[in-house]
Amino acid sequence: MKKIIIIAVCFPLFSGCEQISKTINETFTVNDSVVSTETNSDPKNNVQEVDVQKLINEAVEKHNAAVNQLGNKTIDLLKDTNTLKNAEEALKNLPQYKGKEIFVYSTLYFYNDGRINVMLQHPENKKYVDTYEFTKNKWSDPKPVQLSIRDDVQKRLVPLKNISFVNAARVFDVYNKKAQEVEGASPATSVYISIWDNKMRWYPSSINGSRERYSIQFNDDGTLKNFNQD
Repeated sequence: MKKIIIIAVCFPLFSGCEQISKTINETFTVNDSVVSTETNSDPKNNVQEVDVQKLINEAVEKHNAAVNQLGNKTIDLLKDTNTLKNAEEALKNLPQYKGKEIFVYSTLYFYNDGRINVMLQHPENKKYVDTYEFTKNKWSDPKPVQLSIRDDVQKRLVPLKNISFVNAARVFDVYNKKAQEVEGASPATSVYISIWDNKMRWYPSSINGSRERYSIQFNDDGTLKNFNQD
């Protein structure tokens, strides 16, 4: 009964985290013999109550350490050029596009938390578009995009071979350096490409400060094109 009570007290600290669940299992395994021994040797369970509190304290300490360790594992995709290169190569090597040219449709998003979202023209039916998401270092299966009769697919296409994912890191770096020069401006957490008339343009395209606003434009390779106060 005591063990059930202990688990009920500690369980909310560990739910939803595999590493933390392992921590509590290790804690209970190590201390199980101590509690059992004290229970048998002391009919009044006075010593057991002391060990139970110690057990809870140890579990909480291990939980906090595990949470801190997980919290320190941040992802900076837009500073990781190797991952960006690998994601681009993996996209080019999708089996459904083998022997076919790949065209990016409308938008290509890069998020600093590790995600990339892209829409591609269907490899067989050129009127269709599919969306793909890159997470945990792999691309998802295609998901169909619902298009309107007013959507002109052909005018919003750019060949994937004309886009370098590494340039996203350059845009991210340039933008955030410029943002540091503007009082009250926030750094970017994502960058993206928008495609119109078969031409690509990098975003964000503005930096808003507490006192000033600037327009910022990039060349296709991610280098700075223009930076002007509005």
